[in-house]
Amino acid sequence: MARSPSFATALRHYVIVVLATGLAACGIPHYPLEDPDLPGVVHAPEGPPEAIILALHGFNDSRDAFDWFASFATERGYRIEAFDQQGFGIHRNRGLWPGNAALVGDLRRRVVELREEWPDTPIYVLGESMGAAVATIAFADDPTAVDGLVMAAPAVWGGAAFNPLFRAVLMTTASLMPRRTVTGRGLQRRASDNDAALVALGSNPLTIVETRLDAVAGLVRLMDAAVARAPELDMPALVLFGERDEIIPPEIIGRFVERLDSADCAAIVYPEGWHLLLRDLQRERVWNDIVAWLEGEVPAAAEPCNTVDAG
Repeated sequence: MARSPSFATALRHYVIVVLATGLAACGIPHYPLEDPDLPGVVHAPEGPPEAIILALHGFNDSRDAFDWFASFATERGYRIEAFDQQGFGIHRNRGLWPGNAALVGDLRRRVVELREEWPDTPIYVLGESMGAAVATIAFADDPTAVDGLVMAAPAVWGGAAFNPLFRAVLMTTASLMPRRTVTGRGLQRRASDNDAALVALGSNPLTIVETRLDAVAGLVRLMDAAVARAPELDMPALVLFGERDEIIPPEIIGRFVERLDSADCAAIVYPEGWHLLLRDLQRERVWNDIVAWLEGEVPAAAEPCNTVDAG
């Protein structure tokens, strides 16, 4: 008689506790955001910005995740803003899962503030991993809130794609022992092919290494909601993911992309791309594709979302 999977096995194979963790700052000037409840940074070009990119980091990550990309983008006239989402970075409730409503509410509020501050400047959201899931939920209700959405390796391992037995094990254990922590050690998964980036994220004090089980359960619920709301995301969108992603299986992301019904949705699959696309060794290719899309061009590798092969 086959044995049921243990909790440790469930975590090893189905629960991602190292989604898009952080990268140390790279000597780029940081300017505090005006909102004291959203500790973050602004990377500003020398002159008036071509557009504003509001960047949302991934699970256990921080605002530092976009420093490398920001250096590239500001040279091309873009203003990049990134803030620590609740429960992460240097936020007051660091390590605690804040809930979908808080994460989505903060994003929506900051977008409204940016519209008031920059009424004549295009505004885009760049969501990495968990950040992409948050943005999906936020803009499913209001697809005109921003001018477009870029999703890098979206964390969308939810819904029917997540094994129901392992879901039950996780939710039950998280309910009984919410403060128990887990780490990504021993999972034998790589987030990137860039060793320097991996070393930097491991040494970044803003990176959360030990994750509470109730936070992992919260992440799964967030991914569930993002998958469910995907067909309602009718807005200009660019989805980027890699065939070598060991954190969110590319076939899972492919199924999510197929659910995006917007006529103005494009996807790029990178054969050599990992989970941390903005920090991989081929990151400049990804950066160039993002900027090209922002400028109204169709990157050569892009294809309509509803034609992507989910694998």
